[in-house]
Amino acid sequence: MSFLLRTHTCGELRASHVGQTATLCGWAHSVRDHGGLVFITLRDRYGFTQAVVEPGASQSAADCARGIHRESVLRIVGTVSSRPVGTRNNAIATGDVELVASDIQVLGDAAPILPVEVSDDKLANEEARLRYRYIDLRRHSLQANMHARHRAALAVRNWLAERDFIEIQTPLFVRSTPEGARDFVVPSRNFPGMFYALPQSPQLYKQLLMIAGFDRYFQLAPCFRDEDQRADRQLVHTQIDLEMSFCDEDDVFTVIEGIISAAFRAVNGVEVNGPFLRLSYDEAMERFGSDKPDLRFGMEMRDLTDLVSRSEFGIFRDVCASGGRVRGIAASGCAHFSRKETDELAEIAKIYRAKGIMPLKVEEGRLKGSIAKYLSDDAQRAIVRMLDAEDGDLIIMVADDPEVSAVALGQVRRFLGRKLGLIREGDYKLLWVTEFPLFEWNPDENRWEAKHHIFTQPREQDLPILESDPAAVKGRLYDLVLNGVEMGSGSIRISNPDLQKRVMNIIGTTSEEAERKFGFLLHAYEYGGPVHGGFAIGFDRLIAVILGLENLRDVIAFPQNAAGVSLVDDCPSEIDPKQWKELHIRPAEGVAPGRGSR
Repeated sequence: MSFLLRTHTCGELRASHVGQTATLCGWAHSVRDHGGLVFITLRDRYGFTQAVVEPGASQSAADCARGIHRESVLRIVGTVSSRPVGTRNNAIATGDVELVASDIQVLGDAAPILPVEVSDDKLANEEARLRYRYIDLRRHSLQANMHARHRAALAVRNWLAERDFIEIQTPLFVRSTPEGARDFVVPSRNFPGMFYALPQSPQLYKQLLMIAGFDRYFQLAPCFRDEDQRADRQLVHTQIDLEMSFCDEDDVFTVIEGIISAAFRAVNGVEVNGPFLRLSYDEAMERFGSDKPDLRFGMEMRDLTDLVSRSEFGIFRDVCASGGRVRGIAASGCAHFSRKETDELAEIAKIYRAKGIMPLKVEEGRLKGSIAKYLSDDAQRAIVRMLDAEDGDLIIMVADDPEVSAVALGQVRRFLGRKLGLIREGDYKLLWVTEFPLFEWNPDENRWEAKHHIFTQPREQDLPILESDPAAVKGRLYDLVLNGVEMGSGSIRISNPDLQKRVMNIIGTTSEEAERKFGFLLHAYEYGGPVHGGFAIGFDRLIAVILGLENLRDVIAFPQNAAGVSLVDDCPSEIDPKQWKELHIRPAEGVAPGRGSR
């Protein structure tokens, strides 16, 4: 590749270049003055090269070298030379050579004091790093993350294109359909009182593309959700979005497994070939207390209700009599846990609405603890057997509502997996969770809601009970889980407008409201819509999990902070008072035009 200002990159020179004249451009990573002999480590995205300014060099080069600040942008011309014996650096690819400088130009001078260091060993606080993100992004780890993201995106695109998927960009201005997360809305200047929304997903448009006959579609789509920030959430995220016609669940699984395998190979060379393990939603909840279980360790949950329902322990009797469940797990070798440690587990359970936990130690095949005396010898032995427990283990039980007991104990299990070091680094466990409930009850609004979204096809065998028993209806829904993290979800879609109206009616959407919000989609199916299904993978999250990162901000070039503020450009920002008028809107009471507050 030919460059105007340079002949080579900073990661390119080798022993084979010795004696040649080379011109490099990059950032001054370090400058060391050894009393007339000045060493400059020059850095670009490709690597590092050491340049040396010798005492016999031109006066201009020597004078320039002594005044260089770290992170200044330089152009250095010189002769490639072998490093003296004993000074070679095996840590960098160019470590056998150095550039003996004959001319140095400062293309961009840096301030003497940097607001953040370009070092993975000297991290400033996150707020400072986000404000000076353009400096922080020079760090090797972040540049490696961006490279990994690029390789994964390219691999996914190529894999899908080779299988006849077409990349199509769907609109970024859509109609607002306030279901789930809040929409970002954009006022229309030309239509006073009317608003666009930024898409939470391309869902409706990709269904229209299937009706249009494109058969296989994908895009790496930006999606916008006005929701509270967390380490694994951003206001804007990218998803690998796809849809395919004339397919069933197995077809979708095969495609997604191929995409995931391609991404892993591109990022870190790991092979994670399908088919991935499959569990129904009910089985996942029953065994792990989670619809996104981490399978990198065991400690499976067991339902002990039948073993304790007739015990003398009042809590067990009452919970069982009211239709609740008593569940347990065995933590290997944890009988030594202190009261403080078991209290910590109880607090975790309480976060998920359980009233507490019942810890019991296993000694000589029996249980020891405050409630052991209420359990018969036969019941104790049966509990130990069912949980595959051994002497020295700690059995943890939760008695509560069926869902609460499962979820709370599942979170205790998750915590113990990390606390006990049961998760091996570099271990990847992928899982399909299928057949989710189609609806869930919202007690605050006293109505049914769609558990995922309203366009999901119910299972064929559940159609007769769709209206009479919504709680029992399962959808043709599927989530992909990687190491306990939901990577994405999808479904086989409803392609019958009459069935779509039935589902909308169950969640309380009137015919008029359905027509207003989704009429364009319902009418589209009246003109011939194929059976189709799809999926969306959270791309940012996928890259973070593959790289073993906890924070999504480490794989996004310009993320927002925890408050949803982009510090690098101080966004959101005020707008000019004239813009309020042009958009036919007024600020809320107490907020003056052009003087917005966060």
